[in-house]
Amino acid sequence: MNKLAILAVVLSLAAFAQSARPLSPLEQTLIDHTKAIPEAQKTKNIEFLNRTLTEDFRAVGSEGRLHDREEFVGDARDGTLQDYSVYSLNVLPVDENAAIVTYDGIIHMPEGDFDVAPRYQHFSDLWVKQGDQWKLRFQQATPRRAID
Repeated sequence: MNKLAILAVVLSLAAFAQSARPLSPLEQTLIDHTKAIPEAQKTKNIEFLNRTLTEDFRAVGSEGRLHDREEFVGDARDGTLQDYSVYSLNVLPVDENAAIVTYDGIIHMPEGDFDVAPRYQHFSDLWVKQGDQWKLRFQQATPRRAID
């Protein structure tokens, strides 16, 4: 079986497993918000990112470097993320004002001057509630290894 067929089966099983129980309103909200971040990066929707990221937002990229809000938004402005898909999203509430969303992603984007970012990555996002809005405060991308 080729890799594309295996990936299709895995994605189908992940979608089925996730749909096995109804999502809570919190889970649905944070999953929708999480999916909107890479879409905003791809479409260069800087206004959305400015509204959705906390002022003290930080991200650890798949290369292991810490990036601040300005760099993250700047990469979106430059159109660094060219294509993506996310799957296997899980929400872990921390308390009524914070939750962690973990998920896997397939991305296509350059990383640095000469490299390409790892295609398969695992993400962990920290969402915090400020007033009545959920905002992304932290994101970590970890490359998937060939043995994973």
